[in-house]
Amino acid sequence: MGVAGKALNRTRDWTRRVTERVRRHSGPDRVVRRRPCWGGIAVAVLCYCLSLTPSLLPRAWWLQGLVAGVSAVVGYAVGAVLETLVRFLLRWAGFRIRPRVRRTVWSALAVLGAAAVVTVTAWSVRWEGEVRRAVALPPQVAGWQWVLVPVVAAFVGTLLLLIGRTVRLGTRLVARPLGVHVPRPVAYATGVALAAFVIVGVVQGFLLRAALDAIESGASLTDQGTTEGVHQPGLPTLSGTPRSAAHWDTLGARGRDFVGAATARADITAFTGRSAKDPVRVYVGLRTADTLDERAALAVRELERTGGFSRKILAVMGTTGTGWINDQGSKPLEYMWGGDTAEVAMQYSYLPSWVSALTEDEAADTGRALFDAVYAKWRTLPADSRPRLLVYGESLGSFSMESALDGSLPTLTSETGGALFVGPTYDNPLWKRVTAQRQPGSPEWRPVVGDGAHLRFAQVPTDYGIPPAPWGEPRAVYLQNGSDPVVWWSPHLALHQPDWLDRPRARDVSPAMRWYPLLTFWQVACDLAGADSVPDGYGHRYGTLPTSAWVEITQPPDWTAADTARLAGLLESVREPGLLD
Repeated sequence: MGVAGKALNRTRDWTRRVTERVRRHSGPDRVVRRRPCWGGIAVAVLCYCLSLTPSLLPRAWWLQGLVAGVSAVVGYAVGAVLETLVRFLLRWAGFRIRPRVRRTVWSALAVLGAAAVVTVTAWSVRWEGEVRRAVALPPQVAGWQWVLVPVVAAFVGTLLLLIGRTVRLGTRLVARPLGVHVPRPVAYATGVALAAFVIVGVVQGFLLRAALDAIESGASLTDQGTTEGVHQPGLPTLSGTPRSAAHWDTLGARGRDFVGAATARADITAFTGRSAKDPVRVYVGLRTADTLDERAALAVRELERTGGFSRKILAVMGTTGTGWINDQGSKPLEYMWGGDTAEVAMQYSYLPSWVSALTEDEAADTGRALFDAVYAKWRTLPADSRPRLLVYGESLGSFSMESALDGSLPTLTSETGGALFVGPTYDNPLWKRVTAQRQPGSPEWRPVVGDGAHLRFAQVPTDYGIPPAPWGEPRAVYLQNGSDPVVWWSPHLALHQPDWLDRPRARDVSPAMRWYPLLTFWQVACDLAGADSVPDGYGHRYGTLPTSAWVEITQPPDWTAADTARLAGLLESVREPGLLD
């Protein structure tokens, strides 16, 4: 027999011996290897019950079941780890739990756990009613729907638990053969690390990437459509016209909405009873030019072509993720100033806001490029004839405009004639700074900054008078609801109790809401799904409040409170943007 044959035989013998040793030391490999542990079940029940406690916004029964199921699985994982530690300590101390004690614990856990689930689920109907009442919804909840909450939670929890046990099985299959050659702790650590590497790689490199690609592809296709009833304009004061360098088919769906829905001069005249101008609206889409600087330069050229720099009001507007601009923020200026206005915006993404938030740099860079380009041209105009320069942004659009101002209040007051920010995000640089520097005693949901000379926060029109001190120029306003999860969700919420839950609370936050580590972070994150499913004035819906805010900021001549009420009534049916915009 040759050398190669001997080597092959030795390899076969070694493989056979290793296989036999692994088989002797390994038990049956299956996903459901044993019944759930009592520690995991106990903490899972606790987390299920806590997930039903009041949050910022009311929830549909299926969403509450999903939240409860995920919460229970996280609790099970924590409880299982704690039980393992307890068992280790008891064995180390020489204690053994007798079978009778185990049976007693399981019986007590079954009775108490079932009682807790039933009781808290039933009681949560009352909590849900309180949350609904806080946001001006009828407090009644369909009882038959709430009965399905634990059913959905059990299904979700079981599914996630099976997935977790499948991962554990994979870890065991990797660790056992390694345990023949290396110490067992090293083998299992290697198995866990390998499993984690594979999971992260699959989620990030395949599932997440595929999901984002699918969303982006769908959003890109949607961006090429045009809303029913919106048509290419012919006025020279608008982008997208045949004479415009920003061609109609490059503006994107939201850009076409913006220029196609400009307030008609006849409508303004009918409202004010005075002659009006055709408002200027300039919009540059992602497809309009190849680079960010080129798009910003084109926006300035469009303002020059349309006569935007000769108007009384020039507003630079930040968009939401898909490029949407809320008509509740744009139309009031056109009515208040008789159409003698110019509004300019640029698209930075095809993606909806909840996805675009993952890539905030695009919003910040676009806002900064647009404002800097407009401001550079504006500064060259004679001081006595150039327009009043304003900035506006809602949600991610407010982040974009704040970034354009370097998150600085002095920059805002020195370079603009006023600003309106609606529903800011937790990462807004200026919002974070001024909120942290608020006067002692003023609540986080309606902070008082300095003496209120330039910046004020409001949820209702009467808030403009807080503090009761002179309000100078320029003026900036933040509109933020106490129940808006877009404003209040942040990573900080996971481990620190927020000041906005201190008393006194905002009028639309349930007095029964409590902060729990990690859980409140998760609950408020889930509230984002329903941020737009509440009446105006609550959640992420601000209705016609921007109308009164623009009155306070710009103080249009000969304007009365009755005019504000009439305009708010006229704009009441305008749709607000959502997290899908």
